[in-house]
Amino acid sequence: MRRRLNSQADPRSLRIYVAVATVGRAAILGRTLGRLSLQTRRPDGIVVVGAAPADIAGAARAYPGAQIILSEKGSCRQRNAALDLLVGRADVVIFFDDDFVPAPDFIEQVETAMNADSALVGLTGQLIADGAHTGEISFDAAVEEIAAGRRPDGRSHECSWLYGCNMVVRLSAAPDLRFDEMLPLYGWQEDVDYSCQLARHGHMVCSSALTGIHLGTRAGRTSGLRFGYSQVANILYLRRKQTISWRHGFGLMARNIVANLTRSIWPEPEIDRRGRLVGNALAIADRLRGRIDPTRVESL
Repeated sequence: MRRRLNSQADPRSLRIYVAVATVGRAAILGRTLGRLSLQTRRPDGIVVVGAAPADIAGAARAYPGAQIILSEKGSCRQRNAALDLLVGRADVVIFFDDDFVPAPDFIEQVETAMNADSALVGLTGQLIADGAHTGEISFDAAVEEIAAGRRPDGRSHECSWLYGCNMVVRLSAAPDLRFDEMLPLYGWQEDVDYSCQLARHGHMVCSSALTGIHLGTRAGRTSGLRFGYSQVANILYLRRKQTISWRHGFGLMARNIVANLTRSIWPEPEIDRRGRLVGNALAIADRLRGRIDPTRVESL
């Protein structure tokens, strides 16, 4: 697709909203929302979507003016509730996890990139640190790292999928696109599925100009059993949809099964490896019986 530079665009012409889906992390959510008030370019609005009143306790105080709503539980359902509100109101939506701490210029850099290239439909950042892979990071430690001016070392490059914890979407490019609610609860790999479809409307970039820290907070996560089932079932489902590549999908599935198997003997304190392994086994058994279904996790 040919890219068109829009050098004459008004830098404030884009309506940029932040959407945060949250479950079981009201304290972290409040601090995350508070940090958004420090952005060098404030969002035009914030939508917070919880699944129960306890999820959003204190959110209105943390960021006055934020629109706070409830929906059915599940990452995909909650993000779709935000999209339903924002179609026609937002040109760009930034999906932040409730435990993602962005650098102060994150939204400013989004605006610069989106104004510079009208064929750009998606952005994701290069993180300073990711607690989902290294172990949970405290909020205070993340703030200190960002205040110290740390930035990623990599270069910006085109990408085939966006990382859900900091996922930027040009909503005006695909206003009818939604997250697949067949991927319930935690919605394992819903970001890959969505961004694969978004990429049909333009191109996407993993940008070194966008950064922050993903805390990898364990509170509010899906149980080990359910998550383990999703690690297999969701990959197989997305392969049928052809929104995840064979190499990425089965490579990820194999690595997770091996990790759950080897670490179940001496698991990390914060990860239910044995539960995940049982979930993996249940999903494989369902596949062999020809009845695997990602939504089964809701009844496990």
